[in-house]
Amino acid sequence: MNNRDDPQPIDHDRRSEAVMSAWTTRGDGIDKLRCDTVPVPVPHRTQILLKMVAYSLNYRDLLVIEGVGGWRPQADVVPISDGVGMVVATGPKVTRFAVGDRVSAMFLPKWRLGPLTRETYVSPTGGPTSPGVLADYVLVDQEDAASSPRSLSDEHAATLPVAAVTAWHAVGRRSRIGEGDNVLIHGTGGVALFALQFAVALGAQVVITSSSDEKLAKARKLGASATVNYREYPDVAEQVLEWSGGDGVNHVIETVGGDNLNNSLSAVKIGGTISFIGLIAGTAARINTYEFVTKNVTLHGIETGSRDMFEEMTRFIDQYDIKPVIDSTFPRSEIATALTRLQRNGHFGKIVITG
Repeated sequence: MNNRDDPQPIDHDRRSEAVMSAWTTRGDGIDKLRCDTVPVPVPHRTQILLKMVAYSLNYRDLLVIEGVGGWRPQADVVPISDGVGMVVATGPKVTRFAVGDRVSAMFLPKWRLGPLTRETYVSPTGGPTSPGVLADYVLVDQEDAASSPRSLSDEHAATLPVAAVTAWHAVGRRSRIGEGDNVLIHGTGGVALFALQFAVALGAQVVITSSSDEKLAKARKLGASATVNYREYPDVAEQVLEWSGGDGVNHVIETVGGDNLNNSLSAVKIGGTISFIGLIAGTAARINTYEFVTKNVTLHGIETGSRDMFEEMTRFIDQYDIKPVIDSTFPRSEIATALTRLQRNGHFGKIVITG
């Protein structure tokens, strides 16, 4: 459901005079985010103009804003990759959308259908060189966007472009989790919670891990069948094997990475799948390759998802009435406070910004 009045189309004759607010960063920290006044862009040919109504945060946004390594912008760039907006103007060749439609820009705008390739793995939204969506208005080509689920509020719809489609790629496309499957999900971050909701809706039994009993209790309310506090039980695989009757789980959603992959290998059953997403524990690890081979495991690397996956996920969310988990909501004037909450890593669910 949309919690706002119907949007008014922009007057074509006055657009060139209109100005808007856009936040920019040069990778010099949260406290150096700048709010600039710039002209409202004018859509040409196949472009659509979105009036942004809500945004959500990802850890990746912090890397850009804090200028970590290769994520540091070399010039001012608009940050934030996740958001949703209303179409208020269209170019003359637009056929996919009309004024009043609610739309999100895709994270990998050129990955529309089929497998990820070198040609489509370009220009991620809100990166160090490609503009994001933290502005009053955002210009997007019609092919680089998709409609959001009709059943969601603006705040819920804003959470989908990165974490949700990544989880759907893992759960719905690669692992193809189904009725009666056992699934291990590591952690309670954004991707993990979406994966939990999707897997439960598909009829799977899910065990999920965290170092927080409070977060595990919330995960059980979302449908987790079992939980493991890995501070209390460091041998997660042992707990999971006991829960699964000794066979292991059909599927693992690996959101931690690094040496934690060995826990996943030990916990998965022979012939099972591991969807590898996380980099929290580092970008390298010593892996028990013998167990990898003898278990005949399928290991998939998961990079967000295509527009086609997003559209499939949208239909699934509407069909099963899935509501993304929101930790907290801040007005756009408090973007620095919201980013600081993300940085402290105590949240459960998505942090949302409203316009």
